[in-house]
Amino acid sequence: MPWIQLKLNANAKNAEAIGELLMQNGALSATFTDAKDTPVFEPLPGETRLWGDTDITGLFEADSDMQSIIKELKTSPLIDNDFAYKIEPLEDKDWEREWMDNFHPMQFGKRLWICPSWKPIPDENAVNVLLDPGLAFGTGTHPTTALCLTWLEGQDLRDKVIIDFGCGSGILAIAALKLGAKRVIGIDIDPQAITASRDNATRNGVSEQLELYLPDDLPVGIQADVLVANILAGPLRQLSTQIEALVSAQGSLALSGILDSQADELIGVYSKWFVMKPANIEQEWAQLSGVKRCV
Repeated sequence: MPWIQLKLNANAKNAEAIGELLMQNGALSATFTDAKDTPVFEPLPGETRLWGDTDITGLFEADSDMQSIIKELKTSPLIDNDFAYKIEPLEDKDWEREWMDNFHPMQFGKRLWICPSWKPIPDENAVNVLLDPGLAFGTGTHPTTALCLTWLEGQDLRDKVIIDFGCGSGILAIAALKLGAKRVIGIDIDPQAITASRDNATRNGVSEQLELYLPDDLPVGIQADVLVANILAGPLRQLSTQIEALVSAQGSLALSGILDSQADELIGVYSKWFVMKPANIEQEWAQLSGVKRCV
């Protein structure tokens, strides 16, 4: 086995420092994943998004002396002397190819399909979005994205202007255009997301209808008939006035990236401006929607 991986748990306060500690002790890379299997969403400006319970995986060469490394880690004040960890060999695979082989076309609603760009299209007559996630989050496999895609499929988007707030890979923006939207404005704080959205829009032949902006570059006064935001409950709460201002009178709103336990609070926040509907729930995730009141 050519690689060894060391897994240990951390929290949002010490995860980055522990990752750096692993690198100082010979790790070739250090990756962070949510121990509760929550997706990675776009952080707020200036933030590095970590999680309350974070698994850190350090990748080491196969001949590394792992017991010496563990002994060295225990001397750090960042780590408890009796910390839990797991050492396991890692098979040498083409991990990108393995991921690609297991990502299959998915159907949302009656007519919308998200199709990996490297797989055959199941139904040529359906509304097909060809997706290559690349550097940005958003494939349709997570319930939050699935809820938004299903909601979009059920709307009449013909000739409407849409805002995808936190566009990621561009999956929601491109789906909206394929479903008949006249124009979509994608907003994201991550330049890599802007690149991925632009590339995916070009692949789907809708790049001329998609405008992409970093928040600081967004033109003043933009409003949309429909706004969809698949981010986190915290940013949805903190940015609520900004989001509200982007929706025209009687425009529609869809929010996701929300745990079902957070739905009632966010309904309360957005009820100041929108007539909110009951939450749609999938697994432990919620999607909210509403219509903006006339002033």
